[in-house]
Amino acid sequence: MSTPKPRVLILGGGFGGMYAALEFERALERGANLDVTLVNHDNFFLFTPMLHEVAASDLDITNIVSPIRKLLRRVSFFHGDIEAIDLEHHRVGVSHGHENHCHALSYDHLVLALGSTTNFFNIPGLADRAFTMKSLSDAIVLRNHLIANLEEADFECGTSQRTGLLNFVVAGGGFAGVETIAAMNDFLREAVRFFPHLRENMLRIMLVSSGPVILPELGEKLGTYAQRKLAEQQIEIHSNCKVTAVKDQDVTLSDGTMITTNTLVWTAGISPHALLNTLPCEKTKGRVLVNEYLEVPGWPGVWALGDCAMVPDLKTGAFHPPTAQHALREGQVAAQNILATVRQGWKRPFVYSTIGLLAPIGKRTGVANILGVNFSGFIAWWLWRTIYLLKLPRFEKKVLVALDWTLDVLFSKDLVHFRTTRSLSSPPATKP
Repeated sequence: MSTPKPRVLILGGGFGGMYAALEFERALERGANLDVTLVNHDNFFLFTPMLHEVAASDLDITNIVSPIRKLLRRVSFFHGDIEAIDLEHHRVGVSHGHENHCHALSYDHLVLALGSTTNFFNIPGLADRAFTMKSLSDAIVLRNHLIANLEEADFECGTSQRTGLLNFVVAGGGFAGVETIAAMNDFLREAVRFFPHLRENMLRIMLVSSGPVILPELGEKLGTYAQRKLAEQQIEIHSNCKVTAVKDQDVTLSDGTMITTNTLVWTAGISPHALLNTLPCEKTKGRVLVNEYLEVPGWPGVWALGDCAMVPDLKTGAFHPPTAQHALREGQVAAQNILATVRQGWKRPFVYSTIGLLAPIGKRTGVANILGVNFSGFIAWWLWRTIYLLKLPRFEKKVLVALDWTLDVLFSKDLVHFRTTRSLSSPPATKP
């Protein structure tokens, strides 16, 4: 009688979950005796570092996503939602389809790679009014909204509301906020010339940062440089400032400023996935506490990584930051350690130091720190594009993105407003 294959269940298809699945894919190709399944809400892997370029019409909508079924041929894929996790009975409840068919998936090894959700910090009105930048649909919705605002503001009947339509606020001075506002600024200032009743000086684009300098991860020198460059691009920066309330079309800041706008992009906080609250394992700041092998203590066969895990840094005694470059390597190590456990081999601890941090800040300018060396200006922007193009999965997508970037140099940005609603009315009958 044959021994059943060990069952591995990966929850989440972000950087951590996907790179764990890809590591298993390679192992299965070499003959590993496992049954591996990846569960994800979307049927694609989203390359989030380029998300702001979709929002700013620099890249086509589908060029930064890769269908999971094209990436994984030996690892099974379940396209659906995770409803519940039962660690005691080694089961995960999932649902899928238009009618939410429910299933229970059993496992021998469980990889928690659920990522994170947006944290609105209970600020009044914020969750109802703010745009976020975590998913492909977020980028598409924001892009459509920017174009719709320009279209409405261009008409005479929109003159009285023009201020609210042409004021744009991004909250968050980290990578997501800075990259988003820089891309928005480039897009809006280029697009406004196609609207006869609008002028560039009508635009007011603001970044709200809680710290004294933006991009604190890159250090004060590069943060100050980025702040100066954004100011030169006519972006208004409110430092040491926070959003305190959002009501109707008024955004109130902690420095007393009140801005009339229907565009507030929130990138200022994340929270661990809500399902983690239901798990009986030990947590720190809402994230699952793991050991150096990415195992969850007290729960054999359970592993966690990425945004939903607190991974100890053996070099510093602190914890690894929840960045994409850490998550993808955590995914690879978790998969290797599961394989070692199944084969009764040696596990290896997760040891990694940040190689570099890069950010585009508009007008083909960027900032970067690679292996401790600072870069700024055009060369940093070029490094950002080169490095992330190389990291983008699948050769097909690399070609499409490179082509989009080339065409962006030659032609102006696309202003097509995509309508996502389905028309339910039938066209009028025509006379013969």
